[in-house]
Amino acid sequence: MISSSAKAAITCLFLLLQTSAFPQKVSERLAAAFKAFQADPQLRNGMASFYVLDASTGQVVYEQNGSVGLAPASTVKVITSATAYELLGKNFRYETSFAIRKGGEGAALVLVPSGDPTLGSWRWSHTKEEAVLTKIAAAMQATGVKVFNEVLVANDGWNEETIPDGWIWQDVGNYYGAGAAKLNWRENQFDVVLRSGKQVGEAVSVVRTVPALHGYTLQSEVRAAAAGTGDKAYIYFPLQAGAATIRGTIPVNQSAFTISGAMPAPAQQLVGALAQKLQLQGVTMPARATIAPTLMMQPATLTTVHKVVSPPLDSLIYWFNRRSINLYGEALLKTIVYKSTGSANPDQGLHLLRNFWKQRGIPETELNMVDGSGLSPLNRVTTHAQVKVLQYARKQPWFSGFYESLPSINGLKMKSGTIRDVKAFCGYHKSKDGKEYIFAFLVNNYNGTQASITQKMYQVLNELK
Repeated sequence: MISSSAKAAITCLFLLLQTSAFPQKVSERLAAAFKAFQADPQLRNGMASFYVLDASTGQVVYEQNGSVGLAPASTVKVITSATAYELLGKNFRYETSFAIRKGGEGAALVLVPSGDPTLGSWRWSHTKEEAVLTKIAAAMQATGVKVFNEVLVANDGWNEETIPDGWIWQDVGNYYGAGAAKLNWRENQFDVVLRSGKQVGEAVSVVRTVPALHGYTLQSEVRAAAAGTGDKAYIYFPLQAGAATIRGTIPVNQSAFTISGAMPAPAQQLVGALAQKLQLQGVTMPARATIAPTLMMQPATLTTVHKVVSPPLDSLIYWFNRRSINLYGEALLKTIVYKSTGSANPDQGLHLLRNFWKQRGIPETELNMVDGSGLSPLNRVTTHAQVKVLQYARKQPWFSGFYESLPSINGLKMKSGTIRDVKAFCGYHKSKDGKEYIFAFLVNNYNGTQASITQKMYQVLNELK
């Protein structure tokens, strides 16, 4: 006869073997991990939304607050990217034309842009500043014209307001807050080289800008802070003003500390740089341009002498998501609607975007977006909507380029997003057992450090591995 203690031991062994034979389901692991996450003190006054789909079956693996709209930060870029692929095509390219108009008042140089955010970008060899300027100058020299009396930039369909609704003043003067114009240059970015003294609290001086700014000045109110405090300097460039102020701190003992700003009036910066280039070759032109509608220019009188063609959309979106370039998102949004309506009105672009996804099963209320990049804290998107966009993308012929554009973070293929008190991830993952998942994870109004909340989000996402 088996004793009671032996029976108990056998029962425990049976239960242990049963647990080992039937491991906890991923949905149960996610539920436990997310419950612990929500109970963390960093979420005391915050909100989190999490949505996970089985990529093969389309079945929901786990969902919590999936229909609640939250600020998504840069994870909005996956929505803009997928929309651009569908409505522009992966092989779409921008074209910027340089033409000459001859008349009784002399020759005019006419720039006919298309909203290309890559013109002058350092990310491709043929778009780099020097390469572009050299080819334009050679084409203009070949015309034999030595004096241009006027420079015109066609701006039909676009207005001069480049900043989307909801962007904050602290952002718009800095490189990541560069808005999209019809003529963009060097990703509308410039660098400021600063010099700090040896003592905390000493004034910081501006050494130079790269490239030199034409028609604009910078003044520094920056002070030196303790070593190791990093870059806490921000550029404030009031719209329509000719001078910017830099405020904040940089560490002591820096002879060439670089921060990056949003280039004011990129069309004027390109024209100024081109004027300098041509002057060395004996050709003169004004250093400033007139922004004008094409209809005022009588297009039939124009002779195109040079065209700059952008990389294909597939390549552009790679950098858009890998480096989270806000400018590209706003340029794409305006381009999508401009191609459809002849007007680059961003509100109309967002309406078009929402309508596109509404036809594919995503309610308009789940894509309450005000920009195409996610920089605005006014955006509200659901994790359900993000996952549905990612699910749709997975079935499209352009998916390989889209997938490649997503960074690898914490061992998962996903786009991240960060603005103040917002952290977000969305993307794809294939687990060790071969299961493929699509997920979105948004957290708003957490307290404590970004590094800490990020690691805690990783712990939840690790259950997909």
